[in-house]
Amino acid sequence: MTPYRWIVFGALLSLMTAGRLQAQREEAFLLLLANGDTVSVERFTRTSSRLDSELLVKMAGARFTMSATLAPDATVERFENAFRQASADPASPPSQTAVIRFPGDSAIAEITTGTNTIVQRLGSRAGAIPFVNPSFALTEQLVRRARAMGGAPATVPAFIVQGGQTIDFTVTWVASDSAVINMGGVPARLAVDAAGGILGGLVPAQGLRIVRTGSLPSGALTGMRPDYSAPPGAPYTATDVTVPTRSGFTLAGTLTMPANAARPVPAVVTISGSGLQDRDSAIPLVRGYGMFRQIADTLSRHGIAVLRMDDRGYGLSGGSAAGATTADFADDIRAGLAWLRARPDIDAQRLGLIGHSEGAIIAPMIAASDTSLRGIILMAGPAWTGRRVVESQNAYALERSPLVALSQRDSLLLASMRIADSAMMRDPWGRFFSTHDPAVTARRVRVPVLILHGETDRQVTVAQANELAAALRQGGNRDVTTRTFPGSNHLFLADPVGFWGDYMRLPSAAVMPEVLGELVEWVTARFLGSAPRGMH
Repeated sequence: MTPYRWIVFGALLSLMTAGRLQAQREEAFLLLLANGDTVSVERFTRTSSRLDSELLVKMAGARFTMSATLAPDATVERFENAFRQASADPASPPSQTAVIRFPGDSAIAEITTGTNTIVQRLGSRAGAIPFVNPSFALTEQLVRRARAMGGAPATVPAFIVQGGQTIDFTVTWVASDSAVINMGGVPARLAVDAAGGILGGLVPAQGLRIVRTGSLPSGALTGMRPDYSAPPGAPYTATDVTVPTRSGFTLAGTLTMPANAARPVPAVVTISGSGLQDRDSAIPLVRGYGMFRQIADTLSRHGIAVLRMDDRGYGLSGGSAAGATTADFADDIRAGLAWLRARPDIDAQRLGLIGHSEGAIIAPMIAASDTSLRGIILMAGPAWTGRRVVESQNAYALERSPLVALSQRDSLLLASMRIADSAMMRDPWGRFFSTHDPAVTARRVRVPVLILHGETDRQVTVAQANELAAALRQGGNRDVTTRTFPGSNHLFLADPVGFWGDYMRLPSAAVMPEVLGELVEWVTARFLGSAPRGMH
C-alpha cells in the first residue's frame, strides 16, 4: 500500500535498543512484536564474512531464507534470497529465488521462478546493502556499515529487494552505544554494541517491540497458511484459482461466486496499492486488516463475483516485481479480466475494477482503453504525480515531528526530496510513479466511476478526490460519483488523525461499514440494476 513504500518502511524501523558485546560467531533470534502479537521471527548466524538468516513474517504469511557474503568494510558482495509461503515446508522448493551481486553502482539480480530465470541489471548505489522488510539482521548490517564508514552522519544506501529501488539511511552517532538513524524523514534511536549490533528495542509511536534472544521454543519459525475460504454459512463459494499472464507466469487468487444468483453473474477484479500484497490486501503492521477480503464478502453476498489475486512475485503468484512498473501491474489485472471473460459463469459485459491507492491509478489506465467495463471504483486514488504525493507526505511527516523546528522544515523537505528523487529515478517503478499524471489518464475514461476517499487520509490527501472527479468530468465523463468519509484514513479505517505511523494503534482493523455500504450500493445499481436492501 505504499507508493509510499519508503514512508511505511521507515516507520517500521523506528527502533530503540540496548547493548551487548559481539561474539566471534553470533547465533540469535530477533522478534518483532506488536501489542504482544508476533509480527516476525528471525533466526540468524553471523561471522566476519557471512550472514545467514531465516525470516518468518507471520502477519504477511511469508518466509525468507537469506545469505549474504560480507566484505571487510561491512558491504555485501553477494546476496541470496529464497521466498516461500509461511505455511510451506521450509525444506520444500522455494516459490522464487534471487541471487544479487553489487558491482559498482548496479545490482545484478538473477531471479528464478519455477523453471523460468531472468537476469536484471538495476541501478543502485555503490556499497548498497540489500534489505528484505522487516529483517533486523540486515538492518544491523546497515548500522555496521555506517560504523565502518565513520563520520557523523554516515549515509548508507539500501537496496530494497522486494521492490528493486535504492533508498538512503542516514546514521548519526550520539555515543559509542547509541545512534539516530533517519530514512525518509523518520528518525529512529538505536542502542548498539561496539560493532553496531542491534539487541532489541521499541517503536513507541506504534507499540512495536524488538526482542533479541538466544533461543526460542520448537516451532517458533512455523507459519500458518492464510485462509481464503468463505466463512461458514456464507451465500457464496470461495475457490482458489490461477490466472495465466502474457508474460508466462501465473497469478494465484481467489474467486468468490454468489451461490444462488442466476448465471452468468457480474464480476469485479480488485487491484492492490503499491508494495507487494496478498489477495486480501493484508498489511503486516495492522493486524487483521484485509480490505479486499471484506469487499469480496460484501459484494458476493449481493450477487457480484470478485476476483482478488496475490501480486506478482508475492504469495503464491509467480513472476517477479523487480524492475516492474505500474504499467506491468496493469497488464496483470488485464490478465484477470481476460480470465473472467473466458468463463461461462461470468457475464463478460458486466465487469468492473476496484483499485486502492496505486490500484486506483491502474484502474483508469485500463478503463481508458477498455470501454466495455461496466464501471470502476477508485479508493484513495491520487490525482497528482507520484513525486507530488511523496512531497506532500514528507511535508506532513516533518510537520508532525517533535524533533524538527519550524525553521528547519523547508530545508529538510528539500533534502528529503533530493533523496526521494534520486531513489525514484534509479528505479523503473519509481520513474513511472513519480512522473505519471493520473489526471491526464482520467480525462480519457468514459465508463462510470465511483470515487471513495477518507477525509483524514494523509498519504493521498482528500483534496485529490475532487481533483480526480474534475478531471474525469473535463474529459466528458457524465457518470462520476464522489463520496468522502469523515474520520476515515487511507485504509478506510476509523481514524480521526490519519497519520500512517499510528495505524498499528487503531482500535479496529475493519473497513468502516459506511464505506462498504456506498460501494455495494453503487456497484449493484450499475451491475445488477438494483440497490441492495439494508445497506444504507
